[in-house]
Amino acid sequence: MIDRRTLLWALGSTALTATAVFPREAGGALRGFNLIETPNAPFGSSAAAQSIARLRDTGATAATVIPFLWQPTPSSSAIVMGDALPHDRIAAGIAQLHAAGLAAIVKPHVWVPESWAGAIAPEPDSTDTWHAAYAEVLRAIAFTAERNGADVLVLGTELRGVSGAPHWGETITEIRALFSGKLTYVAHGADEAEKITFWPELDAVAVSLYPVLGAPDAPTDWDRAIAAELDGVAAVARKHSKPIWIAEIGLRSAEGATARPWESAEERAAPADMTLQAEVLDRWLRALEARGIQDVWIWRWFTDPDGGGAGDTDFTVQNKMAQEVIAGFWREG
Repeated sequence: MIDRRTLLWALGSTALTATAVFPREAGGALRGFNLIETPNAPFGSSAAAQSIARLRDTGATAATVIPFLWQPTPSSSAIVMGDALPHDRIAAGIAQLHAAGLAAIVKPHVWVPESWAGAIAPEPDSTDTWHAAYAEVLRAIAFTAERNGADVLVLGTELRGVSGAPHWGETITEIRALFSGKLTYVAHGADEAEKITFWPELDAVAVSLYPVLGAPDAPTDWDRAIAAELDGVAAVARKHSKPIWIAEIGLRSAEGATARPWESAEERAAPADMTLQAEVLDRWLRALEARGIQDVWIWRWFTDPDGGGAGDTDFTVQNKMAQEVIAGFWREG
């Protein structure tokens, strides 16, 4: 295990020498977006800076930088750092968020072709191998996050098939020695959050929430589903005396999206419905406000300043009615 002093020596004189300002220390909230880099607007570019400025203008105080890990199948133990966001552009993303006055959250995701992170379940005889490989990649991300002053590091996102393994305690200890900011893990809904045993070792209970909401013309059903999910998360947070961070909520701007809120545009073609997306996010934000939950990272925003728009049927809220709904909450807050 490498301790923080050894890490800083290894990084050299350009390493971070002062702790980055974390909004919570000044009483602020981590509210913002999951920020996705696009090929035409990489982190470090003027286009990305323009998009981040517009993100900030919604009243956001934070955004995520998302490196993607990759493994070929859910049962494989061959997990590696992907090439979609290499370390130099993770660093550039953190720098651009800080330059805009935003907190930077580094939030790794695992990409599994034709599947998703929640399906990961290594073969029994390769569980140790998977966790060792994952921890190796996570340590490298922690180096980059620490060196560039990231405010938060997420240990994993929606890894419900492996989050019950005993390896996480050691991994958390290793990352704590390398990274001086806040640490959390993003559970997939209240049901996974209830099963996590390592919340006491982290700084917050973080979750992604995409419950079935019901029919597109049944807002009472939406409210009921939202309340049930938030009540479940709140019970976990109370049990462990931790704050709640809503690491993902979102909905496609597409007809019928409330039936399967996690569904992507690639999974189902549908006509655009800007009003439905805006109304559902309005209900989410009202429910969070009623419970005093201020920390929320909406899925999603692109580094392309022209992302989204009236013809888009995916999750991004940019240049849509939903963007103005969100700004109406945050600018007043």
